Amino acid sequence: MKKLLLHKITQPFQAQIQLPASKSESNRALILNALAGGTGSLSNLSEARDTQTMQRLLQRDEPIADVLDAGTTMRFLTAYYATANRQKVMTGTPRMQERPIGILVEALRELGARITYQNKEGYPPLQLEGFSYAGAKNLTMRGDVSSQFISAILMIAPTLPEGLTLHLTGQLGSIPYIEMTIQQMRQFGADVTADWENRQIQVAAQPYHSSDYAVESDWSAASYWYSLVALGPEGSEAELLGLKENSLQGDSAIIAIMEQLGVKSTYTGRGFLLTQIPAQQSFSWDFTHCPDLAQTIAVIAAVKGIPAEFTGIESLKVKETDRVLAIQQELQKFDANLVEEEANTRYRIVTNERTSWDRPGTSIHTYEDHRMAMAFAPLAMRTNLEIDDASVVVKSYPHFWEDLGKIVTIL
Repeated sequence: MKKLLLHKITQPFQAQIQLPASKSESNRALILNALAGGTGSLSNLSEARDTQTMQRLLQRDEPIADVLDAGTTMRFLTAYYATANRQKVMTGTPRMQERPIGILVEALRELGARITYQNKEGYPPLQLEGFSYAGAKNLTMRGDVSSQFISAILMIAPTLPEGLTLHLTGQLGSIPYIEMTIQQMRQFGADVTADWENRQIQVAAQPYHSSDYAVESDWSAASYWYSLVALGPEGSEAELLGLKENSLQGDSAIIAIMEQLGVKSTYTGRGFLLTQIPAQQSFSWDFTHCPDLAQTIAVIAAVKGIPAEFTGIESLKVKETDRVLAIQQELQKFDANLVEEEANTRYRIVTNERTSWDRPGTSIHTYEDHRMAMAFAPLAMRTNLEIDDASVVVKSYPHFWEDLGKIVTIL
């Protein structure tokens, strides 16, 4: 485990940051390119471990596909291999084997995939045993668990003999990620129609065609720089390069969120310039469609002492760690908290007269979760800080500490 010491900064900073490429876009582009024959040129692919794992497994035809801790890689490759009639074991880290996949497996079985669980019903590891099309032209899936299950099915749908009409039930979560999938599918030649009012997505049976694709920088990674500007000394600013003005990524919602929490975003033609503005007196947001931002925003609201209400974060409990519990435990080190006011529904940031952010030497536990490390790193704007397992950032933002080192002294 790699520990880092971050030293509190006292002077305003000005930074220009080349953000990493989007892991979400990269992983979809890799699957779509593979479905199209693998001849397209993909540029600016993410250097994140999840994407590197995806590339490695697509390039090697081995009997066991170990995705490590990469959730999208597990879900997307399971659908890809299953409907491609591959015989393969899908497995991952102990934590990955605790993350449910039953909804996706049941959908694939309905389409004709033969899949068995090697250990616990509903969880990896899985044995893929081949595919024989079952003639299912209509499929019903829950939309309130993981959009990655839906994206996995959508991407393989054009390869089915009769295409697919997907019917979604329950509350729809992370719709922007599903829309990202649809937009990328169209760039590879798919005919997709989404009717959100009737919760229905139609995909025609139509082979993908080869396409060149350039991946945008990552808005999830951008969120940590929003936090650094929000919490930094007065006059701090950062220009984030490689972001598009009209992004496919759901986490571009950070622009609207941070307008309320003290950061203005100005498009520069090559990215966004972040500058400080006054924050609102209170904050409320539904994170259903951008759950990966919740940890970062919880820290910002707590440090700025802004009464904040969070909804739509129940999916955080089945991520790399139970992120709700992890946020609570780390905030409590500063006498702050994320209180669950309504079970699995509504949460509130709480601070009191004992809350203090200047507690030199406080160690942040990262729970083997890249987003915990990066969400809490901006506390270096207020105190000397220790990050206890800093290497976890390789999952999505491998050069985060190098970039942070441009404004913070790191030992």
